[in-house]
Amino acid sequence: MKYVCLVYGDEQQMRTINDAECLDVGNSLRRNGKYVAAEALQPSHSGKTVRVRNGKPMVVDGPYTEAKELVAGFYLIDAADIDEAVELASKIPAARIGGVEVRPVRPLEA
Repeated sequence: MKYVCLVYGDEQQMRTINDAECLDVGNSLRRNGKYVAAEALQPSHSGKTVRVRNGKPMVVDGPYTEAKELVAGFYLIDAADIDEAVELASKIPAARIGGVEVRPVRPLEA
């Protein structure tokens, strides 16, 4: 089953994590057949939030939140169950200073 591991953290603190550590986690997941995809995200100020109201898009700069911890990246993994997914997520370096939300992927129905 696929699980997404959403990496949350303070953007200033996230800069203290070495990219090589994150790449090592990805490589380990690949070697173990658990890797589906992973990406780090640019800082929140580089994005936009889009909402559609009454059929019209409303666009604002950055995230639409006042949260201190923002989404910094994700890993999409293939795990046997939620327990294995949590174990794999615990190895993500950002878990030391932020948090990693683990959620099962829901297939869309036709």
